[in-house]
Amino acid sequence: MTDILKAWEPRILSVLRIMVALLFVEHGAMKLLHFPAPMPGPAGGLPPLLLVAGVMELVGGLLLAAGLLARPVAFLLSGEMAVAYFMIHAPQGFYPVLNMGEPAVLYCFVFFYLVFSGAGCWSVDALLARGKS
Repeated sequence: MTDILKAWEPRILSVLRIMVALLFVEHGAMKLLHFPAPMPGPAGGLPPLLLVAGVMELVGGLLLAAGLLARPVAFLLSGEMAVAYFMIHAPQGFYPVLNMGEPAVLYCFVFFYLVFSGAGCWSVDALLARGKS
């Protein structure tokens, strides 16, 4: 059984990366494209910090979903989520479950893991690496 699980590890890493990235893309799409719904909050244009966050979430999420430049993109997105947590959620209280910061913490650590693990076997990065060898 261990051999089967080990054989599937790179594939499941790719599935995790793709699913997390596609869920993350939704945050950027809400900010920039008002899809699947507009971001909750005051009407009008986004403040510059949220505009930058939206671009990072949309573009970075799509790059990560494809597995292109996965390690540097995951590093940037992990940092974005750490900043989001400490700027927005932590001032509202210590516990993430109470300050609504759980998604930011989870994204931060999943992206941080991807910095070290890479994108997995189903990725553009893996295709490019195979082409070089």
